[in-house]
Amino acid sequence: MPAPHPPEFRRRAVELARLGEQPIAAIAKDLRISESCLRNWIAQDDADNGNPSATRLTSDEKRELAELRKDKRRLEIENEILKRAAAYFARENVLPK
Repeated sequence: MPAPHPPEFRRRAVELARLGEQPIAAIAKDLRISESCLRNWIAQDDADNGNPSATRLTSDEKRELAELRKDKRRLEIENEILKRAAAYFARENVLPK
């Protein structure tokens, strides 16, 4: 997978596309990126700037969702460890000595 483009490059590409002086396909070709990539950047910029017609999560929401998923996985693992420990100690107390 190629390295992601810097934020400044993305911002300038979106600005060029919004000017409307050239079709998006021509701008994307000049920048050596795919047309769908540029369209995705425009849609993400719409979401980040509070456009009500945007159906995407904002970049902050995506970041928060990733953190929450990571925390959820960690908590699930911790919960499983505690369940196993409780079962082990419960079994230890039931067996005759």
